[in-house]
Amino acid sequence: MRTEPEPLLSEKPSGDGFRERVLQVVAMIPRGNVTTYGRIAEWLGRPRNARQVGGALSRSPDARRYPCHRVVDRNGNLSGGWAFGHPDIMRQMLLDEGVSFLPDGRVDLAECLWEPEP
Repeated sequence: MRTEPEPLLSEKPSGDGFRERVLQVVAMIPRGNVTTYGRIAEWLGRPRNARQVGGALSRSPDARRYPCHRVVDRNGNLSGGWAFGHPDIMRQMLLDEGVSFLPDGRVDLAECLWEPEP
């Protein structure tokens, strides 16, 4: 079975719709890293739209192309975990990629946070 590589983007997304632009940013998150809903919203010039980022990700058309599991809340919690069936599935996906967790179950943002470049 042939798999498509993740798209590589080197500049700010210019897609027409908000959802498409969110997905373009998510496609850039490197394996082993995470970012937050708020950081994506800020990078897209809509700093108060973190919830809308979550809504866009909940309707992701292709989880293999868009690694939505790499987006967590501002505290490192796996708030999108139910989209994968259960937060434990999201956690395992991140562990498989080398993402580290704190003892309380949050992602270690100090070690794994990826910031979109301005």
